[in-house]
Amino acid sequence: MLDREGFRPNVGIILLNHRNQVFWGKRIRTHSWQFPQGGIKHGESPEQAMFRELHEEVGLLPEHVRIVARTRDWLRYEVPQHFIRKDARGHYKGQKQIWFLLQLMGRDCDMNLRASTHPEFDAWRWHEYWVPLETVIEFKRDVYQLALSELARFLPKPQSGGGGAGNRYLRGNMRGAHGGRVDGEDGGEGAQDPWPHADSTSEAESPHASLARLSPVAAK
Repeated sequence: MLDREGFRPNVGIILLNHRNQVFWGKRIRTHSWQFPQGGIKHGESPEQAMFRELHEEVGLLPEHVRIVARTRDWLRYEVPQHFIRKDARGHYKGQKQIWFLLQLMGRDCDMNLRASTHPEFDAWRWHEYWVPLETVIEFKRDVYQLALSELARFLPKPQSGGGGAGNRYLRGNMRGAHGGRVDGEDGGEGAQDPWPHADSTSEAESPHASLARLSPVAAK
C-alpha cells in the first residue's frame, strides 16, 4: 500500500538494553547492519505493526519490551531505482517510517532471529546508541540520523551492573556468555498515542556530527 507520493508506510525499531545500548542486526547474507523495520499492513496501526515486526525479526513479544517514545511524524527515505523491482518502478518511491524507541524488559536469551520462516538477520550485537552510519546502507543513513537524534532525549537513565557485554558479536546458533542467541517491508496512521512524541523541530541532545565520527562495527 502506497501513499499518493509513492511511499509505503513502515515502522522502525530502536531497541535498548539496560545500558542504553541498541540492538544492531546484520542483514542475512550481507555485510550491512541495521535496526529492525517492516511495512505496515492494511488495517494495522503503527504500534500493531511494530509489535508484529519485533516478533518476526527479533523473536520478542510485547511483554518483553516497554515503549519509551516514538517519532512525531513520518520520516522518509527514497530507494534507488536499481533496488526497486521492475514492476514497481514509476510509482514506488520509497518508505515513510514511524520510529519506536523500546526498552528491553526481558533477557537476551528471549531473542530468536528465526522466529519467522523468512529471517531478516543472521547475527546481532549490542552497540552504543550513536551507531556508525557507514555500516548502514547509504540511502537509509539520513533517516537513521533523524530518528536517533529525535528520540535521544527520551533515553532512560542507564542501569549499572548486570549481564550483557557491550560489543558482543553473535552468529550462527551459538549462545553467548550471557545467554544471547542468534538463529537466523503495507498502512495507516494510529490514533493519539499514550507514549511521548519527540518534537521534530527542536534540537537533539547529541549533535548530528557525532554520528560521523564513530568507527565502523568490527565483527569479532
